Amino acid sequence: MSQSTSSTRSQQQRRTISFETAQRVCPHSGLAASLARTFGLELPDYAHIREGTEEHIARVAQVMQTAIVSEKGEHLSALTDKAMQIHLQRVVDAFVRSANHAGDFYSQKVSAARQLTSSLANDARDEDRDPAGFESRAQRARRFAAEMGLQAYALLAAAEGAISAYAHVTGEDWKPYDGNNQGSSQSLARRSAAEEMAAFGQ
Repeated sequence: MSQSTSSTRSQQQRRTISFETAQRVCPHSGLAASLARTFGLELPDYAHIREGTEEHIARVAQVMQTAIVSEKGEHLSALTDKAMQIHLQRVVDAFVRSANHAGDFYSQKVSAARQLTSSLANDARDEDRDPAGFESRAQRARRFAAEMGLQAYALLAAAEGAISAYAHVTGEDWKPYDGNNQGSSQSLARRSAAEEMAAFGQ
């Protein structure tokens, strides 16, 4: 592995994945509507996806919070508040990362479609064109990029719904994982682990 490749991967690992980074690479509502209209595709219902995702995660959290029935018939949580927060942190992180990756993929396909379209337009060579009655490679690339854009738009809606559910359940705003706090977090985790293992006895 070259030093430059290693450096690039290291930078990617340090990059904080957030809803804001997803918004930068995923289509916004106006662009998504334009893509759907131009290519004759169905526009995802952003509000429906966002609200449905929020309700689903909140419902699962509620099930976990009432999963144990005590001898008195009381419904108790299977997770502590902290455990629930950690669990939902990971759930939301997955949604946000999915939106980021989808947005990155969409951006790559737009670049590929733009390059191919520009190349064919400049060369105008007959051998670069598909037989009559079939879409050209550039047309297929543009349509595929549009489809990926609408998928990224839908996943952005799901990520926003997950973030909203986190706030509703925990009472706190979701924040992306910060690698700078890894050392202190690991130290705390080690102390917690030692205390918990001591509870099992010899």
